[in-house]
Amino acid sequence: MGASDPCGLDTSVVLRLLTGVPAEQAGRALQFVVAAFSAGRPSTVSDLVVTEAYFALHHHFGVPKREAVQALSGLFENGMIVPEDGGVSLVVLRQMSAESQKPGLVDRIIHAQYIHQKKRLATFEKASAKMTRTVVL
Repeated sequence: MGASDPCGLDTSVVLRLLTGVPAEQAGRALQFVVAAFSAGRPSTVSDLVVTEAYFALHHHFGVPKREAVQALSGLFENGMIVPEDGGVSLVVLRQMSAESQKPGLVDRIIHAQYIHQKKRLATFEKASAKMTRTVVL
């Protein structure tokens, strides 16, 4: 793989882009994403990175959950960063921006991944009952 290959961002890069901290690394992350996009290679973010960044924003940076959802959704707005192939996080983030926060982001991503695979979700989470193809045990 060469420097011109498409690239998936890990959680550390996504967090630098969203928080701007530390500033020097955030600047390098932004330069990297902009350069890749300018070369016709938008950067990719996986569903797993979205969930990890969500928890880090909330637990380590003190960002309220709704704001973390909005920040992560905004990451995809300009097309420089795209969801992974077959990823469901962007759809879930957009839904959560317009709806209540229950069930939470990770539960909704798990549900959406199973639905994408044409499976049902079995759970003990009562809040998940409102989602399609879900069995609450």
